[in-house]
Order: sequence, then C-alpha cells, then structure tokens
Amino acid sequence: MTNRRDFIKQISAAGILSGMPNMLYSQQNGANDKIWAVLLHLSFNFAGGIMKPKWGNGPREAFEPEESLWNDTITRMGNQGVNMVVINLDDSVLWDSHPEISLRNSWTPKRLHEELQKIRALGIEPIPMLNFSSTHDAWLGKYSRMLSTQKYYEVCKDLIAEAIDIFDNPRFFHFGMDEETFQHQRRFDYVVIRQNDLWWGDLYFYIGEVMKRGVRPWIWADYVWHHPEKFFKMMPRSVVQSNWYYNENFNFEQMSKNQKKYVNAYIDLEKEGYDQIPTGSNDQNNPKSIGNTVNFCSTHIDDKRLLGFLQTLWMPTIEEFRNPILQAVDLIGEARKNFEQQY
Repeated sequence: MTNRRDFIKQISAAGILSGMPNMLYSQQNGANDKIWAVLLHLSFNFAGGIMKPKWGNGPREAFEPEESLWNDTITRMGNQGVNMVVINLDDSVLWDSHPEISLRNSWTPKRLHEELQKIRALGIEPIPMLNFSSTHDAWLGKYSRMLSTQKYYEVCKDLIAEAIDIFDNPRFFHFGMDEETFQHQRRFDYVVIRQNDLWWGDLYFYIGEVMKRGVRPWIWADYVWHHPEKFFKMMPRSVVQSNWYYNENFNFEQMSKNQKKYVNAYIDLEKEGYDQIPTGSNDQNNPKSIGNTVNFCSTHIDDKRLLGFLQTLWMPTIEEFRNPILQAVDLIGEARKNFEQQY
C-alpha cells in the first residue's frame, strides 16, 4: 500500500497537484467559539442523479430557491444563534469562469457577494460548498462525464478559485465527497466511481487548490466507514471531518451493526487526532438527531478538536419545505443553548 508521503510525491510529479502546499497536517482553528452551522441549498443538483419523489426527477434546469424562504431562514439563523451557514453553490451561480454549467436565472457573483454581506451583518459566517463526489456532481453538467481528466481539473480549479474570491477568502471550503459508491449510483444511467489512488489523487487536488489560498478543506467523512485503514493512512489532518449520523439513538446496545459503525467513526476520528464538526439532521422525522449528536460528541471528542456542529436539511429551499427548514434552524439553536448551559 502506498503511504501518504510517497503518494503525494508520486502524484505531484505527475503534475496533478501543481501548487500543492507542503503542509497537509493539522491546523488549529483560532476561533474560541464553537461553530453552530446550518447547510443551506442554493443549488439542489447535488441530487440531480437521485430519483426521490420529494426531490423531483432528474436535474433542475432553472434557479430554484424562493427568496422569501431564503431570507426568512437566514434571519431565523441569526435569531437562533447560528453563527455559520454552509451554502451549497454548485450550478446556482452564474460563474464568470464557466457560465455554461449555470442554471437559468442563477445569481450573479455580484448578487451572491451582496447576499454574503447581509449574512455577515447578522453575525453569520458564510462558507462555500461544491460537492465533487461523482455521486453528487450532476451540477457540473458535461464536465461530470470528464471526471479526472485534464479538462476536469481545469474547470474545478477555476470554480474553486472563483468561489474563494466571491467569499473573500473564507475560513473553510466544503468539498462534499460523500457516497461515491456503486450502491449509491446503482439506479443512475451513467455510473462512474473513483477508487484507490485516483480518489485520493483527486481529493489532494481539491485540497491543494484551497490550501494554497489559505483556506482550510472540509469534507464528509463517510469514506472512513468503508476503508478505515486507508483513510487513516492517507487523510491529512488539515482536512476538517464531518462524520454524520442522523438517527436519534446513541445507545450502542440498541443499534444495528451499521449504526454502530457510523457512530464509532466519531470515536475513531478522535483517537486519530482529526478536527471534527459532527453532523445531524431533521430530514427523516428525527428532531432529536442534532441535540443527541451534540451530547454524544461533547462527551467523546476532545474539546480542542471539536470545532462545532452542523445541522443538515436535505430539502431544496422552496416554500413547500418551509416548516422543516425553519425547524432545522430552531433545533440547532436549541442544541446550542443546551450545550452552553452544560459546558
């Protein structure tokens, strides 16, 4: 098995990681306060290949978020003590570098930048997200079928750089990178999965593109569920990990085998010294998910590596989902209050 140091040299020599910074290990977060974040979808085409009744069939073709709900959700975040919003951008920005991937009526970079200023005025830190998992990259349009080619790298490099500029050099950049398995793509018309050194090489490419601009990479951690040995040998500690578990039950005696695996990942990541932002959700009639996640992880993760918590909501930002979206914000606000009373 190739070790991480040799592999970085190998792929750098191949020209894939031009500009990769030397330091890929843990960087301490200078902020003293915990992160209390919500994931909000500007684009929902990370789910473009996934057919679910509540999400519609196939990729969206036009900008979807309804401004009334977007504004109310951001305002609710400010009122509930949410201090970070992770914005899933994807194809809902009229990118200067690649307008060909953008949806009809997408926000211009200027419009998005103005929105970020409004968000910051409420005490909320905006963070960009582009999900580069091959399961969730329908938003890349034709480039999603050029995965790991020179043209693909050029496009990703351009989009990452432009997003960093729009967000005025954010503290983090979330790459997604979850669920890249055949099981998740088994109903897709077009299936493509990176494995082994190709997956790692592309991940290092994304990491290099943000770190050379002083931004810290952040990903979903579910790769560790399936390949723990490889993960702990290859994953730089500079990369913030968001393991996720949406069930409300944290009693190991009552969990299924898979549930134990998901929850144990928090403990394993802690043992290996990774900074974490654990993740809950109210997406599956599970309102206690984020609160129970906060309670469990506050006990099992060292405070200096527990950067904060993230509440996800897997619903497009449209009025049909107003109640659960606002509930998600309220639930993490409640979790924060309970945490601060205890700690």
